[in-house]
Amino acid sequence: MVTSASFPISSRLTDQPFHFMFRHAIFLFLAICVATVVIQIPLKRWLQYSMPILLVAIGLLFVVLVAGKSVNGASRWIPLGLFNLQPAEVAKLSLFIFMSGYLVRKSEEVRSSFFGGFIKPILVFATLAVLLLLQPDLGTVVVMLVTLFGMLFIAGAKMTQFLALMVVGLAAVAALIYFEPYRWRRVTSFVDPWEDPFGSGYQLTQSLMAFGRGEWFGQGLGNSIQKLEYLPEAHTDFVFAVLAEELGFVGVVLALVLIFSLVIKAIMIGRKAFENNQLFGGYLAFGIGIWFAFQTLVNVGAAAGMVPTKGLTLPLISYGGSSLIVMSVAVSILLRIDHECRLVDSNETEQQLDNDEKE
Repeated sequence: MVTSASFPISSRLTDQPFHFMFRHAIFLFLAICVATVVIQIPLKRWLQYSMPILLVAIGLLFVVLVAGKSVNGASRWIPLGLFNLQPAEVAKLSLFIFMSGYLVRKSEEVRSSFFGGFIKPILVFATLAVLLLLQPDLGTVVVMLVTLFGMLFIAGAKMTQFLALMVVGLAAVAALIYFEPYRWRRVTSFVDPWEDPFGSGYQLTQSLMAFGRGEWFGQGLGNSIQKLEYLPEAHTDFVFAVLAEELGFVGVVLALVLIFSLVIKAIMIGRKAFENNQLFGGYLAFGIGIWFAFQTLVNVGAAAGMVPTKGLTLPLISYGGSSLIVMSVAVSILLRIDHECRLVDSNETEQQLDNDEKE
């Protein structure tokens, strides 16, 4: 899909149609290499170094504010030669790793004490949120907030505390949208994109046209018209609209089934980890599952006109090295959690067999 969606813009920017395809192939190779290494790392190492990983992510967010590369008015990337690192992607995973460790260490405080157990992780989130909003990147902040709430809910936080904090969080997001003109324009254009189809509603109307042209079975791979530079960000944030136009309703359903089967599997792995008393792995698996699910809903919802436009990638599909590598790392961590749960099951089975033989 990245290859198909990026032909026109690649031809215009680089005079050859396969530029983004080759770059994405390199990112995919790097992602597989990194995931191969990550899957060998025991979970106890992630738990042990959760704080240093978080501090590295915060450091990268400071660096991007000082020496970041600006694209479309947002300074979100650190140029590294081969590709541009997006610290926001690293920050998401690092926060979820830190939160999983925190919930293991402070589970009783989270369930009983509001200021002791509940506010501390919110202060960590607030630090990351401020740095992200300076880029600006509200979409990542919302994804992190929703995932954080989900993890606290699973950890057994009191419902009154949970609801109070959720109301404050939603009010804060609403205020950030209302008092920032370009964000408010996105909301108004989302309500009625056809009111200004060549201005604030342009991107959404072009995306809706792509969905309309897709019908049941699509126009065929490579036959999208909207990707011919009518639809901005066709290979990144709006790759799902091109997928809908070329593969139709059937392709859309298949893509969503594949993504949400991964989400369901993450939740199943998390549940299995809890059953085996692997609390860190359980919280982290649930966090990754909520993250993938919510980010997919926001990306697909924005492309289909169900939620206001946000600059979030479609997990494991959109073009982008940082997103692809970090999400591949998340999937490899899921595999590691599952592997360690299986080891526990295997050891228990062997122990049971030994006991039976002794009897």
